[in-house]
Amino acid sequence: MEIIIRSSPEEAATTVADVVEPYVRRGNTVLGLATGSSPVAAYGELARRHREDGLDFASLSTFLLDEYIGLPEGHPETYFAVIRRDFVDHVNLDPQRVHSPNGNSDDVFGEGARYDAAIRAAGGVDVQFLGIGTDGHLGFNEPTSSLSSRTRVKTLTDRTRKDNARFFDSEADVPRHVLTQGLGTILEARHLVMVATGSAKASAIAKAVEGPLSAFCPASVMQLHPHCTVVLDEAAAAELTLTDYYKSVVANKPPQQPW
Repeated sequence: MEIIIRSSPEEAATTVADVVEPYVRRGNTVLGLATGSSPVAAYGELARRHREDGLDFASLSTFLLDEYIGLPEGHPETYFAVIRRDFVDHVNLDPQRVHSPNGNSDDVFGEGARYDAAIRAAGGVDVQFLGIGTDGHLGFNEPTSSLSSRTRVKTLTDRTRKDNARFFDSEADVPRHVLTQGLGTILEARHLVMVATGSAKASAIAKAVEGPLSAFCPASVMQLHPHCTVVLDEAAAAELTLTDYYKSVVANKPPQQPW
């Protein structure tokens, strides 16, 4: 796991875009997309590079991490709608190649297996964007989620629903159930790229990066992945104990070593 600490959220976003850009430039990449506030600035930087530098997304396919169950099609807070607002509509991604779990499927409990099969059929995810919840959840894998779980229906904690209430008229409007890629599904991506900024994420980051591997902190499963990049600002890194070492590793990175 490589921990990259930047001085500001803006610098963190630029670094995430630097990590992802080579995958975009090589073409025919499968990009895993996350919603939520954490990756928005990085999406904005990638969109700027598309607009100003011609970064071409036309050959990419994308898969979302998760989706609410039961929100009507066209609702502005479905994650399919959110990712379009935050990213897809600002680059030249083919909307037909933007895939999401179907939260209105007639067979919602069979939807997870269908979605995992679609990811495999596309060749697997090359690089997966990730954020982290204040309780350490990854995707919508809440605490105590199986570390080998597959895409499935999950029930949200009250804390997650409260955190997400800012996007709805009230907490009561936040769906209680979701479809989410499982932790085992996420681990199959070839490169995980997590971004976290702000002091509210500091405790969760410390547990995920330096704490024990535990289902109580689902994001700690990243410790099992052979190629994981965690990009933080100073506030999100505040509770880490090996900060000086992480900064030294980045400062002395061999020039030929890729992200």
